[in-house]
Amino acid sequence: MLTRKFKTSNPTALLTEMPGLGMGAKNLSADIRRHFNCTLGRDRDCRSVHYAYSALALTVRDRLMERWRNTEYAYDQADCRRTYYLSLEFLLGRALSNAMLNLGIEEPIQQALNELGLELEELADSEFDAGLGNGGLGRLAACFIDSCATLQLPVMGYGIRYEYGMFRQMIVNGYQVEEPDHWLRNGHVWEQERPELTVRVKFGGRTEFSNDVSRPGQVVWLDTDDVLAVPFDIPVPGYRNGTVNTLRLWKSAATDEFKLGEFNAGDYAESVRAKNLAENISMVLYPNDASENGKELRLRQQYFLASASLQDVLRRWLADHGEDFSEFAEKNCFQLNDTHPTIAVAELMRLLIDVHGLAWNEAWAITNRTMAYTNHTLLPEALEKWPVRLFRQMLPRLLEIIFEINARFLGEVAARWPGDIDRLARMSLIEEGHEQQVRMAYLAIVGSFSVNGVAALHSDLLKHGLFKDFHELWPERFNNKTNGITPRRWLAACNPELAGLISEAIGDKWTADLTRLAELRPFAEDAAFRERWMAIKRRNKEKLLDFKNRELGLTLVNPDLMFDVQVKRIHEYKRQLLNVLHVIHLFDRIKRGDVQDWTPRCVLFGGKAAPGYVMAKRIIKLINNVAGTINGDPEMNDRLSVLFLPNYRVTAMEVICPGTDLSEQISTAGKEASGTGNMKFMMNGALTIGTLDGANIEIREEVGAENFFLFGLTAEEVERRRGGYDPGAVIEANEDLKRVMGLLESGFFNRFEPGIFDPIIESIRSPHDPWMTAADFPGYVEAQRAAAAAFRDKDRWARMSILNTAASGKFSTDRTIAEYNREIWKLTPIPALPVK
Repeated sequence: MLTRKFKTSNPTALLTEMPGLGMGAKNLSADIRRHFNCTLGRDRDCRSVHYAYSALALTVRDRLMERWRNTEYAYDQADCRRTYYLSLEFLLGRALSNAMLNLGIEEPIQQALNELGLELEELADSEFDAGLGNGGLGRLAACFIDSCATLQLPVMGYGIRYEYGMFRQMIVNGYQVEEPDHWLRNGHVWEQERPELTVRVKFGGRTEFSNDVSRPGQVVWLDTDDVLAVPFDIPVPGYRNGTVNTLRLWKSAATDEFKLGEFNAGDYAESVRAKNLAENISMVLYPNDASENGKELRLRQQYFLASASLQDVLRRWLADHGEDFSEFAEKNCFQLNDTHPTIAVAELMRLLIDVHGLAWNEAWAITNRTMAYTNHTLLPEALEKWPVRLFRQMLPRLLEIIFEINARFLGEVAARWPGDIDRLARMSLIEEGHEQQVRMAYLAIVGSFSVNGVAALHSDLLKHGLFKDFHELWPERFNNKTNGITPRRWLAACNPELAGLISEAIGDKWTADLTRLAELRPFAEDAAFRERWMAIKRRNKEKLLDFKNRELGLTLVNPDLMFDVQVKRIHEYKRQLLNVLHVIHLFDRIKRGDVQDWTPRCVLFGGKAAPGYVMAKRIIKLINNVAGTINGDPEMNDRLSVLFLPNYRVTAMEVICPGTDLSEQISTAGKEASGTGNMKFMMNGALTIGTLDGANIEIREEVGAENFFLFGLTAEEVERRRGGYDPGAVIEANEDLKRVMGLLESGFFNRFEPGIFDPIIESIRSPHDPWMTAADFPGYVEAQRAAAAAFRDKDRWARMSILNTAASGKFSTDRTIAEYNREIWKLTPIPALPVK
């Protein structure tokens, strides 16, 4: 930890003030050369693209750095209210192109690289995706902090700097194989280490009352195994407005490198054990929590994030306000991104009471006015419950605080509903049973002043289902904030040719005000515009083919096919299984000669299954076996092909969504909280086939029912059918499904691997199948037929594609964040100080 300071004062202006860096091609070219030769120490014999990329990235980062500093100066001068966004995931993707776009320097960078004989595409392709998230939750967090900077809101993100990100997915003999994703192996030029801001995080130990007579009843946490949290900051630029916010990521480190006594005694393993245990906290993104060790590490990660971040915020408060917390709640807000960081409720109480000496009621008033909770799931298993036993062992002081919060809360419930024992049991933060469990989502609700869902249906299901008791107690706390995506990355950057056509038609203001895309509607009736639109779509499909062929080592597929795409986390509720059943149905039709009015299509799957999720990994195997059979059958010709793209990630999606024709959003109604992939596809002109689930409902409302391919049971119908669901009767009544099940059950797709798909078959036929796969199959087939017919009518499809983009204005995170700010955070936008 760095502690030495200047003897007299802070650094003088001579040290900290400097003229602004030039944004022209000559300035940029000179800085690229300087970084390549001096900062990185390379010479004319260097052949690695990585160093040229690093020199370019450092040049861009320099421009961010001066705006970054001026943004923080502006916030400090305004002494403004701030929000801190706590999330265990930030799926950032690559940073270079986004930074250049937001700074507005793409053209001078291109000129500078041309002068130096370098190609931007080659340099950009050498950047690794930042491995800080594994799905929609992390990507949403990344879009959110982008929009916060664009709206010039004083919001700071907090996360963990995982050494190894979400695993690199390989497909071997059709099976998912996980390999480490060491995304930091070449360093990360975009981050700035801040060792002087390191904090300690406590684990284990015991508690007792203090002997300090000046603070009677104070509890002290003793004999703890401490871990250091070292901050690494990443700049988050707003769109061409001079604002650069901060994402602070914590790396875990041991308090001592190793125990010298054990080392001198020859026990090297024991001497570094504490160091290894400490560093494990930030080693891997979301360990597989199927094992007890995995559960323990995941809880460690959650507390590590919460404690380090809250201590950091309090450090800043103490520097400016001392021990006066009277205005803390007016100046600070903590947004908890899903249930993972909700231990922050108890940790803020601990810090205020144990460290800063506040009374319980005073500390609770502050906590309850600063915490806000976003729920992202309707799946009970994702709400997180931790054994009391594990809490007592790892976080004994936090458990005491949670018990006290619960006792006081249940007193409030009992006063509202006297004698309602069942309600007390349902609402308690502690679930009784074979082993007591701490209900983390309930802790978040009790400790927060705001609880929001992320789509209209999702929020409604929270209020009237999952959290019904809490909504009856505190209806004013519950609200909805429909998710969005940032149009800068997901249209302007990833689809520049289409973005250029849109700007030519309606001007370029849409990048910061996506509602302006509605001005595209009249162009859907312009034949020449439709032709240009679809020509760009075809070129994007060719790029997608090039990408797939490079990734898979193949040369196949025709860009004139319908590109039917489902890329997302592999999970039973997302129903990749339903999609592959339809693929088998198409295969069967071709084999039977039922090809009249056929629409040739390429079905693309992509996504990772959690390492411990056996059924999801089996579904990946089924997809690949079906793909192998279909792609190897000469009768398929160009009628049908199936591809599974391994190692799905942000960079892949940036190529996939511009080249997609049909977007598969087919989750069981009532299971998807929102979805954001559906928005990315829509914004890039893909049409959606989907259920009335998550944000699909609002997408359909915006674009119109005639431009959306709807099928499936509603959430209410799913619930009504649960008691008497008979998939066997559904299969018998539907000839298409009966034939598909016959192929599966005969072992046609696993002739040399008998029985491997039996669990999948059993799940489809089970009356307890929560995903209702068989029930929705007939409607799905009909919707697919309608989509195929629409695609054959090229003019109609072009109109529908344009109208989907035109209707996507609602689904910008700029709108979502503006709603968060207006109704929850209540921040004042603060312009950054100008660069001199």
